[in-house]
Amino acid sequence: MTDWTWEYNPSEESVADGLAPGVVAEVERLATELAVLGVDAAKVGRPFDREGGLREFDILGGRGCISFLSVPRHNCIYICNITWYG
Repeated sequence: MTDWTWEYNPSEESVADGLAPGVVAEVERLATELAVLGVDAAKVGRPFDREGGLREFDILGGRGCISFLSVPRHNCIYICNITWYG
């Protein structure tokens, strides 16, 4: 277990506004799991050939994706964007 947390960046209103509650719940569930990974979250998702930086991870069977940053000095996962195709 890590002491990492997660947040929306810049805010929940700007990142998740207008999305269905089920989509937001899935994003928040995944963000919690990424926080449990801690520093290893920098290896999750795309791009596959490097670690760190802005990462993308598919959600709900490829019907969308999240973009996130793993920031070790803050011990935090920042959810920066949610793209929903559904």
